[in-house]
Amino acid sequence: MAVNSKKVAVYVVVVFVLYVIITDPGKAADYVQIGFEGISDAAKAIGDFFTWLADGAK
Repeated sequence: MAVNSKKVAVYVVVVFVLYVIITDPGKAADYVQIGFEGISDAAKAIGDFFTWLADGAK
């Protein structure tokens, strides 16, 4: 039962993403940019954390 729910959830997300891309490509591009900025910020924070650790956690 869980596998079927998972498949349905994936299909719903894919259909929603396609709908957003088709109906408003500009807004879809904004969403992608926001996502990549979030990933970039997270990677920078992880790098800062490990730099802090390497410097002796001061």
